[in-house]
Amino acid sequence: MGTKTADPAAFANGQRLTFVVLATTDLHANLRSYNYYLDAEGGDPGLARVASVVRKLRAEAGNCLLLDNGDTLQGSPLGDLAAEGGLGRPHPMIAAMNALGYDAATLGNHDFNYGLDFLQEMLADAAFPVVLANLDRADGESLLPRSCVLTRVFTAEDGTPQTLRIGILGVVPPQITQWDARLLTGHVQTHPIVASARAEAAELHDRGADLVIALCHSGVGAEVDTPDLENAVLPLAASGAVDAIIAGHSHKTLPAPDQPGRVHGVPVVQPGFFGSHLGQIRFDLIHDGRWRVATSEVRLHRGDQAPPDPVLQDLSADSHAATLAHVRRPLGATDVPLETYFSLAGDGPALTLIAQASAAAARHQLDGHPLAHLPLLSAVAPFKAGGRAGPGYYTDIPAGPLSIRHVADLYGFPNGLHVLRVTGADLRDWLDRAASAFHRIEPGRDGQSLLDPDFSGYNFDVIHGLTYRIDVTAPARYSADGAQTFPGEGRIRDLCHMGRPLDDGDEFLVVTNSYRAAGGGHFAAAARSETVLASPDTVRDVLTRHITQASPLTPQTDDTWRFVPVPGTSVIYETGPGALRHKARMEVLGLTPLDRTDAGFLRCALPL
Repeated sequence: MGTKTADPAAFANGQRLTFVVLATTDLHANLRSYNYYLDAEGGDPGLARVASVVRKLRAEAGNCLLLDNGDTLQGSPLGDLAAEGGLGRPHPMIAAMNALGYDAATLGNHDFNYGLDFLQEMLADAAFPVVLANLDRADGESLLPRSCVLTRVFTAEDGTPQTLRIGILGVVPPQITQWDARLLTGHVQTHPIVASARAEAAELHDRGADLVIALCHSGVGAEVDTPDLENAVLPLAASGAVDAIIAGHSHKTLPAPDQPGRVHGVPVVQPGFFGSHLGQIRFDLIHDGRWRVATSEVRLHRGDQAPPDPVLQDLSADSHAATLAHVRRPLGATDVPLETYFSLAGDGPALTLIAQASAAAARHQLDGHPLAHLPLLSAVAPFKAGGRAGPGYYTDIPAGPLSIRHVADLYGFPNGLHVLRVTGADLRDWLDRAASAFHRIEPGRDGQSLLDPDFSGYNFDVIHGLTYRIDVTAPARYSADGAQTFPGEGRIRDLCHMGRPLDDGDEFLVVTNSYRAAGGGHFAAAARSETVLASPDTVRDVLTRHITQASPLTPQTDDTWRFVPVPGTSVIYETGPGALRHKARMEVLGLTPLDRTDAGFLRCALPL
């Protein structure tokens, strides 16, 4: 690594030293560049490709630290199999990080998806400190070290060895106790990001840290701090508590090409997701009684342009082979293609399948429940719908055999199955949150972009069992990220159940997942609804059983929702180029392919 602990040399005022921090975030158990969903080479870059960039930059820099910002253990079939106990110990991602020589890491919200016992068992094998400052056990004791001080002897500008003490703290969105309530309630408590970071940074300075770096599994959001702020990079930078921030969680990249890489004067890097980028912050320090940052430079390095690291390829060979055997296990068959290219343009069989499987499981588990007489609805969303993940990030399963990999493709998270008691008023509000996926469209003008790029596709809930229309000429009631609400009647029109308009006081049972049931995605209607059933089953388990028992599958396109017609208006709908393999669906929806964007998305005209 080019860094080691040793006795300090004598300091001299004016001494200069340069060192580099390299950082990954949101790797989501993407170790190899292999697409397990398609069972083909050429997936996301993953840690193996990023490792090659790390080795090159580390050799050039000499004085170097390597840090990870969380969401490391969950997010791919390899991560799922490890959580099921199918890969033993150490966890393949931990083994790879040990081999690459990480200096420290924190956790992300998805690292808690498999529960605390699994998490702590996996972290026990880490050869580097894993820190977290804003989460404690229910009794107030820390679950992990809140921070650490890395003492490193670096080579100064004049060639002398100099000791530097770098404080590392970690913070995670406090909402994890809501999103994974079924696993965390009664076991842990979370605290505000900024207040926790400020307190821990002060503690680190008291312990002799020369500078403090925040591993902030949080993105850029509101400027003003609040106790429950999920994306808190801006107020954390404004606090002046830390010398640098590694950001994450939102799967974005910072800095943008035209930005300096500093927020309120603090260097901030956010290196994408799945190994898309490696972040770099170069510090130029000067000693004038203490080490301080004279200048800094922030850069991103792409991960997809490097070859896989041979050491990590060899190390992961057995876990890769075991994952392949797992995802290839046959389950059943489908008579119709299952894709998500058009999920934000109209109904499709893929979401219908998930809705049917979830409703069937919930109906069985609610047998004999005092509320079982209420109408049962099913809320589902497309997990892979392009967006910032790129034009290849869609589910596209052809008619034919189905295996474990197809279930993981349709439903990428180990969320639990939940049933909520929801009023008619809250159903309308729920759907209005989903309808913030669309730009406001001006009638009579062609060529307007329909999809808001700031909206995450996995928040586009479709509630099967209802019928409704979405008026995109009306102002949205929610911002694309759901953090802001606006006055007005919203966008949902003609909301009916079995042909009858909904009254605000009507009551229904809604099958959803544990993340949404806790209000994840800023769905306030779900958060304030009563939980009727918190099943021990995951939605993915339910889907697996349904495919096994009901094959061959013939899910049809439900007539759940459509746009309110806007005569004389055609919009631009962007989707993956793979949509061209489904021309019959395009014709039914009225989509006409046009051209491609610079990012590779297919632009289609859609008459409203």
